[in-house]
Amino acid sequence: MNKTTEFLVDKKDIGIRIDIFLSKKIENLTRSYLKKLIEKKNLIINGRVITSPSVKVKINDKIIFKTVDKIETRLVANKINIETVFEDKDILVINKPKGMVVHPGSGNFQNTLANALFYKYKNKLSNINGNLRPGIVHRIDKETSGLLVVAKNNISHSKLGEQFGQHTIKRKYQCLVWGTIRPLNGRIETLIARSNKNRQLMSVSENRGKKAITNYKTLKVFNLKDVPKISLLECELETGRTHQIRVHLSYKGSPLLGDKQYGRKKLKFKKVNKKFIEILDNIKGQVLHAQTLEFIHPTKNKWVSFSLEKPTEFKKLLKLLKNLNS
Repeated sequence: MNKTTEFLVDKKDIGIRIDIFLSKKIENLTRSYLKKLIEKKNLIINGRVITSPSVKVKINDKIIFKTVDKIETRLVANKINIETVFEDKDILVINKPKGMVVHPGSGNFQNTLANALFYKYKNKLSNINGNLRPGIVHRIDKETSGLLVVAKNNISHSKLGEQFGQHTIKRKYQCLVWGTIRPLNGRIETLIARSNKNRQLMSVSENRGKKAITNYKTLKVFNLKDVPKISLLECELETGRTHQIRVHLSYKGSPLLGDKQYGRKKLKFKKVNKKFIEILDNIKGQVLHAQTLEFIHPTKNKWVSFSLEKPTEFKKLLKLLKNLNS
């Protein structure tokens, strides 16, 4: 159910952020949820639509705000097979397949990893992040495959969360990108913020957003006769911002193969290997795989390491490139 509320700014609220102002006025909604509503164009100030939560209010500002009740508060159990890499009484390490969303969000409340976990484990996972995210400590993008650690109790969740917060968890990804990144090995350190052009995307910013650090190294450059130049990279995250690797590699001019949001919009080939085009056309989403995950076990207090093979489509494309290179 939607409800429109009007406010008029008085002297005591001059200069505060609009999201803080609204959180004071609307007590039953969290500030993070209010931010999302603002970003989705539910706020009008003095007749103008505002999408930035950081705008500061002024005396006599006329504010019109549309609140949207959260539709889903209970998680639906979906019977979906989950590939388990490791499991004990405290944690679960799984291989998230490409195409699966990690937890419910706007317009997507079923067939996520959280729904699958709820079906199998019921209430035997941590609840720190609420009932829509049982055991979920961190995320990877829908079209990215690979390793995720899930907490089976709140103590494990809290200790894993601390490691993520301190950037001590090691996460290595492998990917295929267009062209050659320069230098071949390096460190990308920028701010990443919501894109001004599309609020669903992220972008590198000079003066706003959160610090993001990606270390990368080039494992192989494929400079072939009938295939555009492609590089195999390994990326290690120091931070875990939304779409971080995808944004950083696009920023460096070497976007991921298959990335519909941050990649090359139009691909034009004059003469190209037909098998390469066939495999490329069948790839859904970016060629990015969370291959290695290492951290201190939350209760055993020892360093643990997990690794995965690449998914079939990644291996198939890599095999073709290596064969053409031989």
